[in-house]
Amino acid sequence: MVNSVYKYRKSMKLTQEDLAKKVGVTRQTIISIEQGKYIASLPLAIKISQVFEVPVETVFRLEDGE
Repeated sequence: MVNSVYKYRKSMKLTQEDLAKKVGVTRQTIISIEQGKYIASLPLAIKISQVFEVPVETVFRLEDGE
């Protein structure tokens, strides 16, 4: 799983804490998602994409072979 959370978060000038509060998780969860150490659940991925106002598949996508 590849994600663009960091890119979109920075483009919206949100801190990790800001994004975490908007989607109802901890800052540590956002850090882990951005680093690829944690794969967001579908409901969380949808919430994150709604904050960024883009389709979920724009933020989260499978790599070849996944």
